[in-house]
Amino acid sequence: MRVSVQEVEVGPFLVDLTSGRLLREGIELGLRPQACRVLKTLIQNRGQYVDYGHMIAEAWSGIVVSPHTVDVTVGEVKKVLGEFGSWITHRPKVGYRLEVPKSEDLIRKGWHFWNFRTREGFDKAIASFQQAAREDGTDFRAYEGLAASYLTLGTYGMGAPRQLYPLFMDAYSRATALTEGTPELRSHRAHALHMFERRFALAESQLLEVEREKPTLTRVYQLLAMLYVSMGRFDDAIASLDRGYKVDPLWPVLPAVELSVRFFARDFEAAIECGRKSVELHPYVPVGRFFYALSLEYSGRVEEALREYRMGFILSPGFVWPRALEAICLTKIGKHSEAKALLSELETIRLTEYVDACYFAFVYEALGMRDRAFPELERARAENSITLGLIDVDPRMDSLREDVRFLHLRKQVFSQAESFSPSDSSQKRLTRA
Repeated sequence: MRVSVQEVEVGPFLVDLTSGRLLREGIELGLRPQACRVLKTLIQNRGQYVDYGHMIAEAWSGIVVSPHTVDVTVGEVKKVLGEFGSWITHRPKVGYRLEVPKSEDLIRKGWHFWNFRTREGFDKAIASFQQAAREDGTDFRAYEGLAASYLTLGTYGMGAPRQLYPLFMDAYSRATALTEGTPELRSHRAHALHMFERRFALAESQLLEVEREKPTLTRVYQLLAMLYVSMGRFDDAIASLDRGYKVDPLWPVLPAVELSVRFFARDFEAAIECGRKSVELHPYVPVGRFFYALSLEYSGRVEEALREYRMGFILSPGFVWPRALEAICLTKIGKHSEAKALLSELETIRLTEYVDACYFAFVYEALGMRDRAFPELERARAENSITLGLIDVDPRMDSLREDVRFLHLRKQVFSQAESFSPSDSSQKRLTRA
């Protein structure tokens, strides 16, 4: 908990003690003045029980009200706090107490590292969330942070999907067992349905439900856009992003996602314009820079693309797969020996780290070695590569589509989706909301 002269930060909430405003993620919550005075009293006596007499003296300035009125008003506060309402506890004849979990600082630290969006950042975030879970195993936010970290590692191609998915499901299950399935948690589950299971229709229905329930949750719009790209519904993707920009025009990932939509729609010039905006506004969002480089490459501006790939690798060394894209650029300017050297480097890295096999296939295809590309694509399928979720729209696969082996691969990619689904009982529990 961080206290300043006028504001108090309690978990994800910001309470302005002067104006009586309560905000969460910058959005003001509807809390009437008397309820806010009750919350202020609990904050100022945090960790201690406040009996009825004390509460009436401070929150009602001594005006006599019934214990029932106090109970109802505290109930209003708990309702507005949502899943964090359990932080306010009651003991008969003792009073009410606001107690923020011991894990609070660790969870804040975990999200701080998570927002670096680097491999090192995710590793430190996971360590912080794991420690938070050990400190307080009843705080669902520790498991929510772990679920988000494993999911993002998979989405960014920084870890093996077959290893990350069980870790995600375990963390997600623990979080949902401790809370009523928050919109944020359900958005993570829907994104996993998209990325890990390729169950697009179910993912869409769950994301749309989250949007209806909490239209201020900006990330749901980026997740919908990413899903619609995989489905080839580019107009729907742009419409979703437009709604996201209205909620938060400076949300860091929106320009990068818009850039990817334009790229996969093969509108490369528009993608370049989006790329400039993404790099200018959010230079440390790595996927924005990498898709900017891809758009430059597919517009024929290979030297510029090469510079962006290299800059991206310097800024985000935890991303390995862009080295394969750099190798492809080298083949396009005739530097095959340098491309092969990068490919050899990636082969060495693959001995100890996960590298999406799709990128090896792309390099082999660029080098004119198609018979080595398809075994890599089969390996990618066996690894449940995230990239294969884009098999119907990815321009990098265009030259491979003419091969009969590609149709067989595509059929297998989508027929294997059920093998990653949870059990029926698990699914009912996870989607109960």
